[in-house]
Amino acid sequence: MTKTVESPEPEKAAGELPVPIKAVPVRHYGRWAGAAVVLAILGLLVWAFAGADVDWGVVGDYLDHDTIIEGAGKTLWITVLAMLLGVVLGVLLAVMRLSKNPVLSSVAWGYIWFFRGTPVLVQLFLWYNLSFVFDTVNLGPIYRDEMNDVMTPFLAALLGLGLNEAAYMAEIARAGILSVDPGQTEAAHALGMSGAKTTRRIVLPQAMRVIIPPTGNEFINMLKTSSLVYAIQYTELFRAATTISSRNLAVMELLLVATVWYLVLTTVFSIGQFYLERYYARGTNRPLPATPLQRIRAQLTSLRTPSQVGGTSV
Repeated sequence: MTKTVESPEPEKAAGELPVPIKAVPVRHYGRWAGAAVVLAILGLLVWAFAGADVDWGVVGDYLDHDTIIEGAGKTLWITVLAMLLGVVLGVLLAVMRLSKNPVLSSVAWGYIWFFRGTPVLVQLFLWYNLSFVFDTVNLGPIYRDEMNDVMTPFLAALLGLGLNEAAYMAEIARAGILSVDPGQTEAAHALGMSGAKTTRRIVLPQAMRVIIPPTGNEFINMLKTSSLVYAIQYTELFRAATTISSRNLAVMELLLVATVWYLVLTTVFSIGQFYLERYYARGTNRPLPATPLQRIRAQLTSLRTPSQVGGTSV
């Protein structure tokens, strides 16, 4: 005896279109709850600052104060110079670290060990008080002067920040150099290129794709770390704000002014870092990161219904 198994669905007539499937998006209630909690916390913070004993009129008045603008300019100036010193010396130290010469590699390792192992503030004070070790700067017939006159707050800040940054840039540059396929170096040597020319023309241009992102982060970090030089009497943004607040006693107001300026500077350079990374990411297998405008367009497109887009939900 045979058993007939009936189909769970009736057979469709020839030429009949299938019933379209109505897709129902999954509702993520946890995301909405988390977003509500975050918005509530932000609202409480805004409410607390709005009701605090802060004269917001003073904040607005000092945002474009001459002393504050001058301090912001000095912050930017010392940051750029210290990063230039750190990048140039860091690349040199990275090449020395990878050298087969044991003396060069050992010296580079010792430099990195010392400057990464001591706080930046300590290094700033070491340079600023170098006259306790060397009374004068004596270069023979070329130059001679008192160390107190040579080691100004600006020079101590430049050396303290730049030499410390060089230790970190050395490790970043070394990682970038090691990311390049050794076959590139072998091919360059087979063509008769010297080691220095191979590094300059073949290895470093390819290593920039790995070096640029962390270097941008280091630059932004340097903008904030530069506030430490107030301790050695260099009048950058933070010291300018504290100097004004010591006269008018508007401590919180001037701290907020400095905060706004630091946020503006870091935001501008973060945008520059983004587009610089896009430039050096060309030619890789990974797709380029979307620009802010492309992200906004994608979000607006995702919010439109299928009928608005001109398609049909299936």
